[in-house]
Amino acid sequence: MGAQEEHDTTRHWFDVADAAPLLLDAHGTVTGWTRDAERLLDYAASEAVGRSVSALLTPEDAHRLPEITARCRADGSWAGLLTAVHKHGRSVRVMVRITVADDPDGSGGSLGSARWLVLLSEMAEAPGWDMSREVLEQLVTRSPIGIAVVDTDLRCVWSNPALEQFGSAPAQRRLGLRFAEIQPGLDAEAIEAQMRHVLETGERVVGYEHVGRVRSAPHRETAHTMSFTRIDDDRGHPMGVYYTVVDMTERHRAQQRLALLDRAGEYIGRSLDIRRTAQELADVAVPALADYITVDLLESVLRGGEPAMQETLLRAGQASVNEGVPEAVVEVGEVAAYRPGSPPLRCLAEGTSWREERLDPLAAEWATDIPGGRQATFLELGLHSVMVVPIRARGVTLGVTTFFRRRRQEPFDDGDLNLAEDLVSRAAVCVDNAWRYTREREAALVLQRSLLPHRLPEQDAVEVTACYRPADELTGLGGDWYDLIPLSGARVALVVGEVPGHGIGAAAAMGRLRTAVRTLAALDLPPEEVLGHLDDLVARSAHEEGVGTGAEDTDSARGSGCVYVVYDPVDGQCTMATAGHPVPAVILPDGTVAFVDLPQGPSLGVGGAPFESVELALAEGSTLALHTDGLLARAGEWAMDDGRSRLRQALERSASSLDLRCRAVVDALAPDRPHDDVALLMARTRLLGPDQVADWDVPVDPARVAEARKTASRQLSDWGLEEFAFTTELVVSELVTNAIRHAVGPIRLRLIRERSLICEVFDSGDTAPHLRHPRTTDEGGRGLLLVSQFARRWGTRFVPEGKIIWAEQSLADPPD
Repeated sequence: MGAQEEHDTTRHWFDVADAAPLLLDAHGTVTGWTRDAERLLDYAASEAVGRSVSALLTPEDAHRLPEITARCRADGSWAGLLTAVHKHGRSVRVMVRITVADDPDGSGGSLGSARWLVLLSEMAEAPGWDMSREVLEQLVTRSPIGIAVVDTDLRCVWSNPALEQFGSAPAQRRLGLRFAEIQPGLDAEAIEAQMRHVLETGERVVGYEHVGRVRSAPHRETAHTMSFTRIDDDRGHPMGVYYTVVDMTERHRAQQRLALLDRAGEYIGRSLDIRRTAQELADVAVPALADYITVDLLESVLRGGEPAMQETLLRAGQASVNEGVPEAVVEVGEVAAYRPGSPPLRCLAEGTSWREERLDPLAAEWATDIPGGRQATFLELGLHSVMVVPIRARGVTLGVTTFFRRRRQEPFDDGDLNLAEDLVSRAAVCVDNAWRYTREREAALVLQRSLLPHRLPEQDAVEVTACYRPADELTGLGGDWYDLIPLSGARVALVVGEVPGHGIGAAAAMGRLRTAVRTLAALDLPPEEVLGHLDDLVARSAHEEGVGTGAEDTDSARGSGCVYVVYDPVDGQCTMATAGHPVPAVILPDGTVAFVDLPQGPSLGVGGAPFESVELALAEGSTLALHTDGLLARAGEWAMDDGRSRLRQALERSASSLDLRCRAVVDALAPDRPHDDVALLMARTRLLGPDQVADWDVPVDPARVAEARKTASRQLSDWGLEEFAFTTELVVSELVTNAIRHAVGPIRLRLIRERSLICEVFDSGDTAPHLRHPRTTDEGGRGLLLVSQFARRWGTRFVPEGKIIWAEQSLADPPD
């Protein structure tokens, strides 16, 4: 291939030098034919000259000739695409340009004698319609896309006017400049690296995105999409790079907004803690939207109460692009005491947003009325633009969020405000959920504190601790409960129970059941009788409420379980009974764990066999473990044998204190969010020493009453309780006299010194004394009345052999 042929094959655009010319007369007849035309259509000159040009075209294009002729007569020329017919019948797509040719006589070509010069160029390898320089210049100069050409030294050699929209100098002033000199606010090094890559490899770079600050908007980030193409000369040698610039700022900002909102949806509200949610809002918006953010909430909202506009605002969260949040005037958790009429308070009251593009640099920051708080102007803090957006949910304003610009010089605009409102509105839903959760939880905790013991009563019978873990994480409540009830004679009742279900309904039923147990315990009944009365009460209540007949029974106690244990520290005897509840475990002093062989009674309120109790003697230092079945469950399944085995292993592990041991057992067997409520009560037994108990047999003889008084008085002297001698003698006298007068069989007097002074008189009678209020003229009936006046409490309890009348005096309050 010769040099000229190589030159021809590399040129694909329409050029006069490449075209096949021919001449037409005014009637469209071929009057001149060239070798190029013959080479293109294979017609010899003798075959073409004298023929109408329409015979050389396809019928469709031949019909267009009148229209083309009219255009030529009007404009003097025409250019376009036509389809010619090759001599051998195939179609040849050609680019055609028709212009007026001068007459030989130089007349200039009137309409009647005009001749036409036709240039034909085959389009098989051509890119399209040939264009004049004027047309090409229109394409690039009128294009809204910025276009420029740099040479191999990356210096500007040509650019179109559209580049001026980016703040560049006019085209003439850009000539010879490098990119860094034209746009110093952009990363020229990265852009020129793309140009060098194109020059070296010839590979085009399309859609290169770049973010920076152009001269036309020095305080605002703009985004551009750039494409780079190498320009080669006729021999294929690089001449430079042709690149285009498209402003994509709005799309870029829209993508940023969507990304920020998507991030907000992912990170805000991951917990139901109000303060954490407020801080998440601040963290997400910095630095994507603002350089410094404060989130202030009404104090009542943080407490879970109903919001009121006149309440104090507390700083719930804040974040800054600067480490340590140096812009903060108040710390998180402190009062944000804004001045009256300040924008945050106006937005809080009106529920509308507010924006200020440029802050007064010498104005003081709004939250300055704080004792000992730092005061500073916006200039000192470096803040120059602000937005305040109220936090509103369900039509209620919960607080305000304030957005500041510091490092970024562009002020907040309407688009930023819309984005801030969208962001805060999403966060407001999470804050509202957290607030409502806090309110419900606080209400539930109040209910919990009213239903479960605030603290277990102090007594000397057992060392006791308890651990409770509800399945309902939201309210912190369930149907399990535990209790320790002091009884007469220094004894205690240990109770653990469980109501079906979870949440507030189960807690309400549990509260009623616990109250009933305490009421029955005050009657000093044996465990089996307590459960029997409790069973009747639950069954009767269930019948009255319609449980089992289709009525709502979420707060019914029917089917509840309960274990009731009475321990006597005088002799170490322990009596217990259970109703549809796991039996207690006993940890002996040597660490051995055993489960009590206790007959299982039916659940409360469902009917069945009568309840039975067992009595056993416990060595001092033994530990009773009363628990609900949630401690034996695993993954929502309850297996008695497997659960007892795991409980035994957990109980066998020693700990430095009973409280730590109790918590360790619950932690080992129940996860943080158990499938069922869990309650564990552990009681380590004690025995009263011989120096704390004294008893005597009293003959059934009224003359022996005085001797009983003296014996009791001497015992009090031995105990160092002389100040209680008078009242104790009176109590002993009345109780012994009453037993001698109304009872039969042996009488026994017992004094117990514990946290109180207890006087007990046993007799074999089965009738309980009654407190009377005698008239002035009555000669008797004042004994128990006097006892009730001097004793803190008194009562009667029945035992298999008879009854015991007892009275307690508080050792903490000596008689006057």
